[in-house]
Order: sequence, then C-alpha cells, then structure tokens
Amino acid sequence: MSAQPGSNTAPLRVLLVDDERLARLRLTGLLAEMAEPVPEVVGEAGTAAEALARVADCHPDLVLLDIQMPGMDGMELARRLRTRAPDCALVFVTAHAEHALEAFEVAAVDYLTKPVRRERLAEALDKALRLRGAGPSTPGSTAPVAPDVPTLRVESRGREQRLPVPAVLLARAEWKYVTLHTAQEQGLLWDGTLNQLEERYADHFLRVHRSALVARAAVRGLRRAPPSIDGDDEGWQVQVDGVPKWVQVSRRQLPAVRQVLRQED
Repeated sequence: MSAQPGSNTAPLRVLLVDDERLARLRLTGLLAEMAEPVPEVVGEAGTAAEALARVADCHPDLVLLDIQMPGMDGMELARRLRTRAPDCALVFVTAHAEHALEAFEVAAVDYLTKPVRRERLAEALDKALRLRGAGPSTPGSTAPVAPDVPTLRVESRGREQRLPVPAVLLARAEWKYVTLHTAQEQGLLWDGTLNQLEERYADHFLRVHRSALVARAAVRGLRRAPPSIDGDDEGWQVQVDGVPKWVQVSRRQLPAVRQVLRQED
C-alpha cells in the first residue's frame, strides 16, 4: 500500500520561494540528494504574491522561502501563510542571519543561511517531517513549533526570556556574564561562558577573539583595523551582518575567519 499524503512515510511536498532562479535550482538539487522519502518539489515561486497562489494550488507540507524579495518580503509572506495555511511548515533560506529572531516569532521550523549545507537542510526537513500532522503552528507558541531549535535563558532589563541561538550575532565575555547581541537587541545577559557556547553550538559560532564569538553565517568582511591614536597597529576586524561596529579579530583566529569568508565566495 502506498503512503498517504500527510503521513510521516509520505514524501514532504515542498514549495520553493526565492526570486533568484539559481537559488531555486540549487535547492532542488540538494532536495534530490536527501534520504528516503525524497522530498517532492510541487512548485516554485519568484515572488511572495506568486507563492500565495502556489500554496492554494499545490497544498505543500513545507515552504522553503527567502526573505529579501521584490515587493512583499518573506517575513510578510510568512505571516500571511500562518493564517492561510496554518498546517504548512516554514523554513527560511536566506543570506542574512540577522532576521533569525523575527523568523521564530512567526513560528518558523528552522532558519538556514546561504550557502545551504546539505546536513543543515536534512535537519530542517526532519523537523518538518516530525511536525507534520502535529497541528497548526502559531506565532509565539512553544509547541509544536520548532522544538529542536536551541534557546538560551537570557536577562534583559530585569526580565527573563528565551532567545533562539540562531538569532545571536555576537557574544562577548563581560566579567561574570556573556553579553549577547541580536539584530534587535544588544547587551542581553547570559549566565555562562564563551567556551560553553562554542562547544555546544560550534556550527553556529565562530571564535574571533578570546573574548568574542560571532555567527558564522553573518560574517561579511575583514579589514585592517584603523591605527590607534598613538599610531599603534590595532590588528584586524571582522564585519558582522546586523552588528553596527566591526569586531576585533585576534591574529590566532585570523585564519579561521578567512576560511569562513572563502566558503561564502
């Protein structure tokens, strides 16, 4: 007997939404390499408006969507899909790491940064497969939305909250605490160490200095630091998407930063 649509043994029905045709082709190729049951691409869209029409036509289990698109962006599309197709899982696929927190606020299953690695895509598909049939996802809920997304208990202005690890762009060691920075907030306090973050979430964080970690996917550039007032060489700095100021890089970590930048080329 063949698997019925909606069962966990049936292939995921996937809609690809990206304004770049080459990005959709790459995702199609990666999906074809996945383990059984191989996901089925049931449609593609180059704009959010086109995606809304495709969702109504092909009823996907999962939408892989970009954020920055002409016209309506991916975040607004996700909000509309939450009301029009509440059972459909959402996974963002974007070159911009700074939107991660906003993505989880609209109940995204996962947040992948370009270039997408096969292993991370497989993880996202597995989450979507396990969530299928668990009921509609609603923004702000803790279940069944993305149960495998790691979070950190942080403090901001005396208030505790759960922060998704993918939303963290910069972590700095500050006295007894680590301060975490996202695209929306700075100076969130986490009671832990940089070593703990680096060991637990090595796929997300890159050590750039003994007192700083940055999001690998947010690394955008490297430069010689401007000389100090007294003319001393201040070394190197890295540009992190979503962080206003360049971050100091130690000579010891310089090769690792350069390797990440080469992988983006």
